[in-house]
Amino acid sequence: MSFNINKVAVTPANVPDADGLKNVCPSQGAIYADKGYCGKKAKQAAAKRQCHLAAIKKNNMLNKNKDQDRWYTKIRAPYERVFSQQNKRVRYVGVAKNQFATFMEAICFNLKRLAALDPPNLCLS
Repeated sequence: MSFNINKVAVTPANVPDADGLKNVCPSQGAIYADKGYCGKKAKQAAAKRQCHLAAIKKNNMLNKNKDQDRWYTKIRAPYERVFSQQNKRVRYVGVAKNQFATFMEAICFNLKRLAALDPPNLCLS
């Protein structure tokens, strides 16, 4: 199974992750997210793009289903490797420069994955 980065977005530090979902939300399908995305803004952004938001619920929510959350976690686990390898700190001041740097890091990640999954055939003749 191959996991590549399709979209990246950088937001200021005072913007919650759920507010940035509208920048990276796919046009259809399901979104398996962590507890930061179980709010109204994330649900609205997913509904606007016709996506099903399957976010893990916070512990203090009334309709929390631990079995369902465990199932969501198992589905999310292979994808978390992609994000765990990224640096969480930024190098530059300003959103535009950091957006470009993050975009280039995503391209490098995808190229490394491509080289590891499909190594080129070198013929020395």
